[in-house]
Amino acid sequence: MEPGDRLEPGDRAGVGAPARSDTVAGVVRQWQAVRPELDTGPMEIIGRVNRCAALLQQTEDAPLRRTGLSRPEFDLLCALRRTGHELTPGELARETFSSGAAVTKRLKQLAERGLVERRGDARDRRVAHLRLTDAGRDLVDGILPEQLAYESAVLSALDGDRQDELADLLGELLSRLEEHMRTLRV
Repeated sequence: MEPGDRLEPGDRAGVGAPARSDTVAGVVRQWQAVRPELDTGPMEIIGRVNRCAALLQQTEDAPLRRTGLSRPEFDLLCALRRTGHELTPGELARETFSSGAAVTKRLKQLAERGLVERRGDARDRRVAHLRLTDAGRDLVDGILPEQLAYESAVLSALDGDRQDELADLLGELLSRLEEHMRTLRV
Protein backbone atom coordinates (compact mmCIF):
# COMPACT_ATOMS: atom_id res chain seq x y z
CA MET A 1 0.00 0.00 0.00
CA GLU A 2 1.36 3.40 -1.00
CA PRO A 3 1.11 6.57 1.10
CA GLY A 4 -2.23 8.25 0.46
CA ASP A 5 -3.98 5.01 -0.58
CA ARG A 6 -7.36 4.61 1.08
CA LEU A 7 -8.25 1.50 3.09
CA GLU A 8 -11.44 -0.29 2.19
CA PRO A 9 -13.66 -1.90 4.85
CA GLY A 10 -12.02 -5.16 5.84
CA ASP A 11 -8.50 -4.04 4.83
CA ARG A 12 -7.55 -3.57 8.50
CA ALA A 13 -8.08 -7.28 9.10
CA GLY A 14 -5.12 -8.08 6.87
CA VAL A 15 -4.23 -8.76 3.27
CA GLY A 16 -6.75 -10.98 1.56
CA ALA A 17 -9.20 -10.78 4.46
CA PRO A 18 -12.83 -11.22 3.43
CA ALA A 19 -14.89 -8.05 3.20
CA ARG A 20 -16.98 -7.54 6.30
CA SER A 21 -20.74 -7.74 5.90
CA ASP A 22 -22.09 -6.60 9.27
CA THR A 23 -24.21 -3.49 9.84
CA VAL A 24 -21.22 -1.30 10.66
CA ALA A 25 -19.46 -2.32 7.43
CA GLY A 26 -22.48 -1.00 5.53
CA VAL A 27 -22.32 2.29 7.41
CA VAL A 28 -18.59 2.58 6.71
CA ARG A 29 -19.15 1.94 2.98
CA GLN A 30 -21.82 4.66 2.92
CA TRP A 31 -19.47 7.17 4.57
CA GLN A 32 -16.65 6.24 2.21
CA ALA A 33 -18.95 6.84 -0.75
CA VAL A 34 -19.88 10.36 0.36
CA ARG A 35 -16.66 11.32 2.21
CA PRO A 36 -13.85 9.10 0.85
CA GLU A 37 -11.15 11.29 2.42
CA LEU A 38 -12.21 10.37 5.97
CA ASP A 39 -10.47 7.61 7.92
CA THR A 40 -13.42 5.55 9.12
CA GLY A 41 -11.18 3.05 10.93
CA PRO A 42 -12.25 4.19 14.42
CA MET A 43 -15.88 3.77 13.41
CA GLU A 44 -15.17 0.15 12.52
CA ILE A 45 -14.13 -0.57 16.12
CA ILE A 46 -16.22 1.81 18.22
CA GLY A 47 -19.29 1.22 16.08
CA ARG A 48 -18.96 -2.54 16.44
CA VAL A 49 -18.37 -2.37 20.20
CA ASN A 50 -21.45 -0.15 20.61
CA ARG A 51 -23.60 -2.31 18.32
CA CYS A 52 -22.53 -5.52 20.10
CA ALA A 53 -23.30 -3.93 23.49
CA ALA A 54 -26.76 -2.83 22.35
CA LEU A 55 -27.62 -6.27 20.93
CA LEU A 56 -26.33 -8.08 24.00
CA GLN A 57 -28.34 -5.87 26.32
CA GLN A 58 -31.52 -6.43 24.33
CA THR A 59 -31.30 -10.20 24.55
CA GLU A 60 -29.52 -10.78 27.83
CA ASP A 61 -32.19 -9.11 29.90
CA ALA A 62 -34.71 -11.92 29.32
CA PRO A 63 -33.82 -13.78 32.55
CA LEU A 64 -34.00 -10.48 34.40
CA ARG A 65 -37.40 -9.55 32.97
CA ARG A 66 -38.84 -12.80 34.33
CA THR A 67 -37.81 -11.67 37.81
CA GLY A 68 -38.96 -8.09 37.29
CA LEU A 69 -35.43 -6.68 37.50
CA SER A 70 -33.82 -4.19 35.18
CA ARG A 71 -30.17 -4.59 34.14
CA PRO A 72 -29.07 -1.64 36.36
CA GLU A 73 -30.92 -3.11 39.37
CA PHE A 74 -29.29 -6.48 38.79
CA ASP A 75 -25.89 -4.79 38.53
CA LEU A 76 -26.43 -3.23 41.98
CA LEU A 77 -27.41 -6.58 43.49
CA CYS A 78 -24.40 -8.25 41.85
CA ALA A 79 -22.05 -5.57 43.21
CA LEU A 80 -23.31 -6.24 46.73
CA ARG A 81 -23.02 -10.01 46.21
CA ARG A 82 -19.54 -10.11 44.69
CA THR A 83 -17.94 -7.68 47.17
CA GLY A 84 -19.30 -9.71 50.06
CA HIS A 85 -19.78 -6.75 52.37
CA GLU A 86 -21.93 -3.69 52.91
CA LEU A 87 -21.47 -0.75 50.56
CA THR A 88 -22.56 2.86 50.71
CA PRO A 89 -24.62 4.31 47.85
CA GLY A 90 -21.51 6.19 46.68
CA GLU A 91 -19.48 2.99 46.58
CA LEU A 92 -22.29 1.28 44.66
CA ALA A 93 -22.33 4.15 42.17
CA ARG A 94 -18.61 3.65 41.52
CA GLU A 95 -18.94 -0.14 41.32
CA THR A 96 -21.75 0.09 38.75
CA PHE A 97 -20.65 3.20 36.82
CA SER A 98 -23.95 4.89 37.72
CA SER A 99 -24.91 8.32 38.99
CA GLY A 100 -25.69 8.76 42.67
CA ALA A 101 -29.26 9.78 41.90
CA ALA A 102 -29.85 6.68 39.77
CA VAL A 103 -28.43 4.43 42.49
CA THR A 104 -30.65 6.04 45.14
CA LYS A 105 -33.77 5.49 43.02
CA ARG A 106 -32.88 1.87 42.26
CA LEU A 107 -32.01 1.12 45.89
CA LYS A 108 -35.40 2.41 47.01
CA GLN A 109 -37.13 0.02 44.58
CA LEU A 110 -34.93 -2.91 45.61
CA ALA A 111 -35.54 -2.22 49.31
CA GLU A 112 -39.30 -2.11 48.69
CA ARG A 113 -39.01 -5.56 47.10
CA GLY A 114 -37.12 -6.85 50.15
CA LEU A 115 -33.89 -7.51 48.22
CA VAL A 116 -31.68 -4.91 49.91
CA GLU A 117 -31.63 -3.56 53.44
CA ARG A 118 -30.25 -0.29 54.64
CA ARG A 119 -28.42 0.36 57.91
CA GLY A 120 -27.60 3.82 59.16
CA ASP A 121 -24.06 4.73 60.20
CA ALA A 122 -23.60 5.12 63.96
CA ARG A 123 -21.19 8.05 63.50
CA ASP A 124 -22.84 9.88 60.59
CA ARG A 125 -26.60 9.74 60.08
CA ARG A 126 -26.21 10.94 56.48
CA VAL A 127 -24.39 7.72 55.52
CA ALA A 128 -26.24 4.50 54.75
CA HIS A 129 -24.75 1.04 54.52
CA LEU A 130 -26.47 -1.42 52.20
CA ARG A 131 -26.44 -5.18 52.06
CA LEU A 132 -28.35 -7.95 50.36
CA THR A 133 -31.16 -9.66 52.19
CA ASP A 134 -31.35 -13.44 52.02
CA ALA A 135 -33.95 -13.02 49.26
CA GLY A 136 -31.60 -10.72 47.33
CA ARG A 137 -28.69 -13.14 47.64
CA ASP A 138 -30.89 -16.08 46.56
CA LEU A 139 -32.15 -14.09 43.56
CA VAL A 140 -28.63 -13.21 42.36
CA ASP A 141 -27.37 -16.75 42.95
CA GLY A 142 -30.33 -18.13 41.00
CA ILE A 143 -30.04 -15.82 37.97
CA LEU A 144 -26.26 -15.60 37.60
CA PRO A 145 -25.68 -19.18 36.33
CA GLU A 146 -28.38 -18.67 33.68
CA GLN A 147 -26.81 -15.36 32.67
CA LEU A 148 -23.35 -16.90 32.38
CA ALA A 149 -24.75 -19.78 30.30
CA TYR A 150 -26.33 -17.27 27.94
CA GLU A 151 -23.05 -15.37 27.61
CA SER A 152 -21.14 -18.59 26.95
CA ALA A 153 -23.61 -19.49 24.20
CA VAL A 154 -23.20 -16.08 22.58
CA LEU A 155 -19.41 -16.33 22.67
CA SER A 156 -19.38 -19.91 21.36
CA ALA A 157 -19.27 -18.44 17.84
CA LEU A 158 -15.58 -17.81 18.62
CA ASP A 159 -13.23 -20.61 19.64
CA GLY A 160 -11.39 -20.38 22.96
CA ASP A 161 -8.25 -18.82 21.49
CA ARG A 162 -10.26 -16.13 19.68
CA GLN A 163 -12.22 -15.42 22.88
CA ASP A 164 -8.94 -15.00 24.77
CA GLU A 165 -7.58 -12.72 22.05
CA LEU A 166 -10.73 -10.59 22.08
CA ALA A 167 -10.70 -10.41 25.89
CA ASP A 168 -7.05 -9.29 25.81
CA LEU A 169 -7.69 -6.60 23.18
CA LEU A 170 -10.79 -5.28 24.92
CA GLY A 171 -8.97 -5.35 28.27
CA GLU A 172 -6.12 -3.32 26.82
CA LEU A 173 -8.52 -0.78 25.33
CA LEU A 174 -10.51 -0.55 28.55
CA SER A 175 -7.38 -0.04 30.67
CA ARG A 176 -6.23 2.76 28.41
CA LEU A 177 -9.63 4.43 28.41
CA GLU A 178 -9.88 4.19 32.20
CA GLU A 179 -6.41 5.67 32.61
CA HIS A 180 -7.30 8.47 30.19
CA MET A 181 -10.45 9.25 32.19
CA ARG A 182 -8.46 9.32 35.45
CA THR A 183 -6.01 11.85 34.01
CA LEU A 184 -8.90 14.05 32.86
CA ARG A 185 -10.36 14.15 36.39
CA VAL A 186 -7.10 15.21 38.02
